[in-house]
Amino acid sequence: MNEQLRPLNLGEILDRTLQLYRARFLVLLGIAALPAGLVLAMASAIFLMVLGFGPGGPAANSPVLAGVLAVLFFLGAAFVALPLLVAALALCRAALNHAAAGACRGEKIDIRSSYRLAWKQGWRYGWLSILNWLATAGAPVVVLGGLFFALGIATALKAVPNDSLVGLVFLAVLLGASVFYVVAQIRLWLSFSACVVEGIDAWQAVKRGYTLSQGTRGRLFVLWILGDVLGRVLTVALAVPLIIAIELVPGANNPQHQEAAGSAILWVLTGCYVASQALIQPVYAIALMLFYYDQRIRKEGFDIEWLMEQAGMVAAPAPAVEGVPWMPPVARKPLPGPAATDYSSEPHSGDTA
Repeated sequence: MNEQLRPLNLGEILDRTLQLYRARFLVLLGIAALPAGLVLAMASAIFLMVLGFGPGGPAANSPVLAGVLAVLFFLGAAFVALPLLVAALALCRAALNHAAAGACRGEKIDIRSSYRLAWKQGWRYGWLSILNWLATAGAPVVVLGGLFFALGIATALKAVPNDSLVGLVFLAVLLGASVFYVVAQIRLWLSFSACVVEGIDAWQAVKRGYTLSQGTRGRLFVLWILGDVLGRVLTVALAVPLIIAIELVPGANNPQHQEAAGSAILWVLTGCYVASQALIQPVYAIALMLFYYDQRIRKEGFDIEWLMEQAGMVAAPAPAVEGVPWMPPVARKPLPGPAATDYSSEPHSGDTA
């Protein structure tokens, strides 16, 4: 990291990101594979659910079975799948940031140690993920939900205006919500890096990320555009051969198999998107960690502080105090035996009477 202790432009940050990613590709991809596999399993469950309710499925001709399956699916998604997915995404993002910080410092990283560091502060990273989601996607979800609710009431009262006006309003609200989400995400993008490196709590990390992003949000926006375009290109590159293979299966175009083929194509598209995100997320983690250090160099003179510490001119700061682990330690019973003797009250040999 010593050769990078200076302000970097966007091209240098991207070049350094690719170098670090290429040197540790398998480790970083292995870290990102955990939530990707979980999302793919959930997509598979939805795919099987669609097949069960489709023509010829077990729930197609049984309203009672269809209702039971629908309730079970909803309960499983709300109380099992969603919390598990949130936890997995938070741990993965924290583990990627731990690995990215180690890579930037030239340290050896591995999958197990990265997830172990993330697991120790799982509650903190989970709460930070929730705060980030509320700050970036909370308002758009509320606005879009309110719009659908209003349209539902207008439909029930038969007071819906013409379809073209409804479509324009919906597109305008959707565009505004998307712009708000991107702008808010860019403002808080460095919060995870600050939380991991500095060991601060979630709310402080949100404020710290907002402060550090000032002055570099244009470059972060360019990074977002590049990552989004790269993700879409990877998704198409992975999906096209598989979709062609499905279309070439004998009988796939028959009317009785069209619904199953369509569900399979949708599952393939979802799987390819998840795989592309697993490839892209380490790029984001490394690049944002480099942006974090770059902003600290520009705003706080971190390069001078680092060089002074390396030269022994100042004492290195004490490591951040870790909070309470989200899994409490197991209490151990004392071993049987004589009680320890307290020598604190006995006079020493040099003491005077």
